[in-house]
Amino acid sequence: MPGHHPTRSRRTTERKGDVRERAILDTCEALLAQKGYDAMTVGDIAQGAGITRGALYFYFGSKQEVVTALVARTVEHLWERSRATAQTDEPRQAIAAAMRRTVELWNEHGLVMRTAIDLSLTVPEIGELWSRTADLFITAITAVLERAGIPAGDEPEQSSAMARALCWMIERTFYHASQESRENLRKASSTCEHIWLVSAGLTA
Repeated sequence: MPGHHPTRSRRTTERKGDVRERAILDTCEALLAQKGYDAMTVGDIAQGAGITRGALYFYFGSKQEVVTALVARTVEHLWERSRATAQTDEPRQAIAAAMRRTVELWNEHGLVMRTAIDLSLTVPEIGELWSRTADLFITAITAVLERAGIPAGDEPEQSSAMARALCWMIERTFYHASQESRENLRKASSTCEHIWLVSAGLTA
C-alpha cells in the first residue's frame, strides 16, 4: 500500500516482551522500597509483575540479574539527561545543568542508586556498570574544568584528577542526603555545585 511503513508502525508499538520486562523492572524498584534487596525474592517480583516464576526466568536468570538490569536502566536515564553537559559552552551553565539533572534522577530513583552503590562491591556486573557510569561523568566534569581553564592532566591540581575527586564526592554526598529528604538533597547539591565552581575558579 503506498505510503504505508510497516516498520514504523511496528516500532511505535511496544513489544509484549518489552512491556513484560518493564513490568518486572518497575516491580523490582517498588519491592526495593517495600522489602529491600535481601528480603525480596524472584517469586515476589514475578507476582508483582503478574507473571509466573517460569516466565520471569525467560527474561532474567536471578534476582541479581533483575536488579542489575534495573540499575542499567536507571543509569542510562542519568547519562541521557547529562550527555549535553559536556557540549555546553559556558562552564557555569554546564555545572548547574549537570547538578539539576542529577538531583532530578536521585529524587525519582534514589533507592535504585543507593542499591547500586551498596551492591557494587559484591555484584561484579553492578560494580562494572557503576564504574563505567562514573567514568562517563568524570570525562564530562574534566571537559567542563578544562573549558574553565584548569590544565589537562592527572596531577593533583589538573583536570582529570580533580574531576575524579569531584565525581566521587558528589556520589557519596548524594547517597547520604537522598536518604534524609528532598530538601537535604537540594542543599547538598548546592554545596557540591559550589565546590565544583570553586575548583574551576568560577566563583569570582
